[in-house]
Amino acid sequence: MRRLRDNSLSLAFLLLFLAALFGQSLAGLRDLNEEQLAHGGEAISYGRYLVSSDFGVAVLENWQSEYLQFFLFIFATIWFVQRGSNESKRTDKIGWESDEEQQVGEFARPDSPRWAKAAGWRRHLYSNSLLLVMGLIFLGSWFGQSVTGWRTYNADQRAHQEPTVSWAPYLTRPDFWERSFQNWQSEFLAIGTMAAFTIYLRQRGSPESKPVGAPNDETASSG
Repeated sequence: MRRLRDNSLSLAFLLLFLAALFGQSLAGLRDLNEEQLAHGGEAISYGRYLVSSDFGVAVLENWQSEYLQFFLFIFATIWFVQRGSNESKRTDKIGWESDEEQQVGEFARPDSPRWAKAAGWRRHLYSNSLLLVMGLIFLGSWFGQSVTGWRTYNADQRAHQEPTVSWAPYLTRPDFWERSFQNWQSEFLAIGTMAAFTIYLRQRGSPESKPVGAPNDETASSG
């Protein structure tokens, strides 16, 4: 029970993710089959829908935008600050910070990760591992979106007896970029407003908020 409690945040969101993904698959299948039948086609099974490009592009176009948000926010908060925001570090901490502040090398603690104590490329790699992983997941899911979106686009083209395109030319099509930008703009809006809202608004008990009584210009504090 203690392990469940100690990992309850990640487990709760994993369950929410799986439930939402299942709900999306059911709704997406129904929507696709309604469209198929309306145009004289045949309905497809749930299993076939799960491996279809229609389901793949619907999932991946959201994944890539979420991880782009994480990647850019992690990188931006190294160099940019917002006075009074809980989502920003202190205004005097701009940049990579010193080895002492980051507790690496000779300043590492006994219980610090092994690669934080190491020198050379291992420490450098570990020091940027979060940004690198978020970036790789973004690029991988964006590539997946491009492939599934291309297949869906060509399927629609064939259904309307229009010419299909290969993968590379599809990357210049408005269909691909409209799918990307419609997700990116919402992510940038969400993270920007979150940074601004935490200056003036509070949520008691949440580490995403300053203490309720903290002044508005207090930066990088947690409730």
